Amino acid sequence: MAAGLQQTPSAQLDEVMLAMDVVDTIRHRELIVERELRSEERREELKARLKALYAAQGLDVPDHVLAEGVAALEQDRFAYTPPPEGLKTALARLYVSRSRWGKPVLAVAAVVAAAIVGYQLLIAMPREARIAALPAQLEQQYETTVAAARVPEAEEQAAALRAAGERALANGEHDDAARAADELAALRARLEQAYELRIVSRPGELSGVWRVPDENPRGQNFYVIVEALDESGRALTLPVRNEEDGQTYQVAKWGLRVDEETFRMLQSDKLDDGIIQNDLAGRKRSGYLEPEFTIATTGGAITRW
Repeated sequence: MAAGLQQTPSAQLDEVMLAMDVVDTIRHRELIVERELRSEERREELKARLKALYAAQGLDVPDHVLAEGVAALEQDRFAYTPPPEGLKTALARLYVSRSRWGKPVLAVAAVVAAAIVGYQLLIAMPREARIAALPAQLEQQYETTVAAARVPEAEEQAAALRAAGERALANGEHDDAARAADELAALRARLEQAYELRIVSRPGELSGVWRVPDENPRGQNFYVIVEALDESGRALTLPVRNEEDGQTYQVAKWGLRVDEETFRMLQSDKLDDGIIQNDLAGRKRSGYLEPEFTIATTGGAITRW
């Protein structure tokens, strides 16, 4: 350094960087092992070898820089010591690696958010709307059902269904309340139906059958096959309880139980010319629950024969 000139910060930084390079050179070239630094003589020998190494590369490294580098190696000044494991370290590593996991996490978060929004819009909110409308719906179904009824039995059934629905609402049992409203609607539809029961008398189709009951092998049960026709002559499908197994089935034709005299009379009528002249078995009027029969019958039925 020239006389009268001060050492500048940039010069200091260059020497520090050079000292770090010295340490790195010692480590990577394996010029020494730890015990070699314990004697001053070996330190001097190491500095001489380093100076020669840098000179071979065209670099003139001052002795005090070489000495600084050797001292720094002994003191581990330029050695990397990993931080202790802990929450801060884990969070730092997580932040640094965000480019790897950021996009997949954001994609999953978007899917979850879409599912939550979809559930709210498509399921939760419509269900809440239905629950809020239940009291008015229940009352409306009751009023329209009673208005359609022409017999006290229908009004009593409607009142019982409304009471069951109101109890369910009071207990927070919304599904049961909705079921009561649906049953009121079904009762009204049943009341509004109007049709005629006609005995089937078409060529190639049975007009009646008889069965031997399991409980009485010597007895016979007689049935005429009927269908319900609306005002336009269209056959209706109705729920019919089969008295042989106690189950209810949706059918367009069923066997209506009659006494033997009625059965034989209708049988003779068909055998006469292949047609049953008086095929009317009953009428169901609007406002009534059951048809009014024009032939002798118990009202029992079968759905298979």
